[in-house]
Amino acid sequence: MKINSRSELINLRNSLKNKIELRETGKSKEETVEILIGMATCGIASGARDTYNELLSVISEKKLSHVKVVSVGCLGYCYMEPTVQVCIPGKEPLIYGKISKDKALELIEKVVIEGGYLSENLLVKSFDKAGVTYE
Repeated sequence: MKINSRSELINLRNSLKNKIELRETGKSKEETVEILIGMATCGIASGARDTYNELLSVISEKKLSHVKVVSVGCLGYCYMEPTVQVCIPGKEPLIYGKISKDKALELIEKVVIEGGYLSENLLVKSFDKAGVTYE
């Protein structure tokens, strides 16, 4: 893309403002949804890197500027890799297992956009002060 004038540059900057703010501060005008993906050795060996890249691709295609994907260490469910934790403001964080590259689109559509669940992949139903309640 070639920018030919100052006004084109300003328009480009304004169109990317939310994305830049999210990248720099972790906050945007919209409430930020965080998707944590386990990228320890166990996750990577099970395809987490492909899942991570596909999540970024789907988020970009759907222009979801309020969604942030973060690679983290092991989430503790090595037998269910690739694992992701979805943190939606105002809701309990949920951990999903076996989120392969092929499941990335479904995760974004059903969980992030529609606010539902992927019940067949849900590992942790809720958190409480005493620990974790499993499905």
